[in-house]
Amino acid sequence: MTKTFSLPDDLLLNAEDEVRIRQDLVLVALGKRPADAILRVGRLLDVNTHTWLEDQEIVIRGRRIAWTGPAGTFPGTAAVRVERNHLSAIPGFGEVHKHIESSHVTPEYEAALVMPRGNTWTCEASHEFSNVDGRHNIAFWLEARRLGSPMKIFPLPGSAVPPTAYEWGGGYYGYDEQAGFLEKSLMVAGLDEVMDWPAVWNPENPSHNRLWGMIKATFEKRGVVEGHGAGLRDLASINAFAAAGLASDHEGWTPEEVWDKLRHGIFIEIRPHSMPDIIGGLLQRGLQDWSQVAFATDDRSASDTLRLGATDHNVRLAIRSGLAPEIAIQCVTINPARHMRLTPWVGSIAPGRFADIVLLDEVEAVGIAEVWADGKAVSKGSDYLGPLPDIHWPEWASGTVNINRTIKPKDFAIPAAPGRKTMQAALLRPFHWDDNFITMELPVENGEVQRDPARNVTKFAIVDRFSGQGLVSRMFWLGCGPQTPDTAVGCTVAHDKHNLWIVGSSDEAMAMVANRVAEIGGGWVLVSGGKVLAEVRYEIGGLMTQRSAEDLDADMQRLYVEAAKIEWLYEPTFSPRWYPGFPERLQFATLTCAPWRWVLVAPCEAAPQGFVNVATGETHPVVW
Repeated sequence: MTKTFSLPDDLLLNAEDEVRIRQDLVLVALGKRPADAILRVGRLLDVNTHTWLEDQEIVIRGRRIAWTGPAGTFPGTAAVRVERNHLSAIPGFGEVHKHIESSHVTPEYEAALVMPRGNTWTCEASHEFSNVDGRHNIAFWLEARRLGSPMKIFPLPGSAVPPTAYEWGGGYYGYDEQAGFLEKSLMVAGLDEVMDWPAVWNPENPSHNRLWGMIKATFEKRGVVEGHGAGLRDLASINAFAAAGLASDHEGWTPEEVWDKLRHGIFIEIRPHSMPDIIGGLLQRGLQDWSQVAFATDDRSASDTLRLGATDHNVRLAIRSGLAPEIAIQCVTINPARHMRLTPWVGSIAPGRFADIVLLDEVEAVGIAEVWADGKAVSKGSDYLGPLPDIHWPEWASGTVNINRTIKPKDFAIPAAPGRKTMQAALLRPFHWDDNFITMELPVENGEVQRDPARNVTKFAIVDRFSGQGLVSRMFWLGCGPQTPDTAVGCTVAHDKHNLWIVGSSDEAMAMVANRVAEIGGGWVLVSGGKVLAEVRYEIGGLMTQRSAEDLDADMQRLYVEAAKIEWLYEPTFSPRWYPGFPERLQFATLTCAPWRWVLVAPCEAAPQGFVNVATGETHPVVW
């Protein structure tokens, strides 16, 4: 009787199954067990040696590669042979640092979006959903894969949970939590970007011990500690950053900064917005060894991915910026895999790795003809052919906007001191990184401090969506938001705590936005003249929707059409790249990481009005 062998399920990587899989691969490679398929290609890029190999075969067993070599030399047999002699094979692309939440589609639809664009694995920078539901974070990212999605998501639990000691709700991670995550699955690769730099270096910072506890747990399990070095450009800070064990930085903006960080042992993850300058600068400096460089998408919406591409866009941009195609491909395959210590599974077309292969019909243009993942074709051209699991997300994922009351216009009122006709006000504007906030004298009517649209001053608020109480912090902002009367817009994507932010020209419109967002379970709402003009549902975590990228994009385009009818405030001396117009980038304006200083957060004991300097812990009234 012939003995049969049943392959273990390797979707979620556990050590026991991994041993059995590799024992089987050994026998297939030796020709002692049959393979499932042989894929023959015209040529293959060996990213380990930076060489093209002509007329190669890739032997597949289950979801893995068992053997590679010249066509016709495999010693065994296979059930199926596939000829792709006219195409060039390169490894499946990997994202070294990406927030899938910023695509705003759930993981199964993320796979359908990015896999035809070459992206077969992602290191999920997981401090967005983890700030919404920290307890279920890892389960959320592994669920689609557990149910058969060919996309590999390697979660890195967020260090910014909460982002600072002045934020709360949804999740808390310290030593115990991080140690548990790293024990749970081989898919968990390390610790997501450590970005509260003041808490890292300052023992007096209230987040100091929590962060170092997570770093300790990651070191103990030999995971990777990812960094976030925004604004750290002087040599003292760069040395301190590297000394802390923060292994990478994706926040480099200039060639000079990146060169200095490379020289101090920091792995560089270049984002597209600064890629042409940085690559050009590194080439001018004569960089020969690019093994410490990868490309990071970081945040890119589904709409932008449909328009630009996914990881393939990053590779094309790098080639246009002067990098050789082979090096550009290494920067999204073997380099990130080595950095994240994932080379046993991804990063190259080599035995033992998942059979994730991008087949190109034109290398320099990154013309993708087919993508294979888990040993099967998952796309042809731009069409996704792979499985799309039917996931019924539980209440912990689909019921995260917890506002158990009706928000009233009075919740946004800012009371004046008795008898005053004017009040001094503390103002911010988006991306205000100065040490001091802005001050301005504002009028008082009916005992409340008023907006001043003639001077581009409107009102901005944060509504807590975690406690059930719907706590509201509010203040005045400069140079953003609606000029049109009785108008407001808000969204539950508010990096990184992801409470609901609202900016508006009337308290009534702001209240209407808050209540409608709660009704739809999260997302965007635009209100004007007492009517909801447009809305976009992010019903999963208040961050994502369980729909295709194309369906989401259609809703976003309707939002943009309605937003174009609104007159928006504009501060001409500030960030013309981001303003005027619909203030979509306010999603990022409540970040509390370095180099931010003064920020509005949800009310808490440490900052009752929500207005706090996150670098020092200093608070200040919003009016006085």
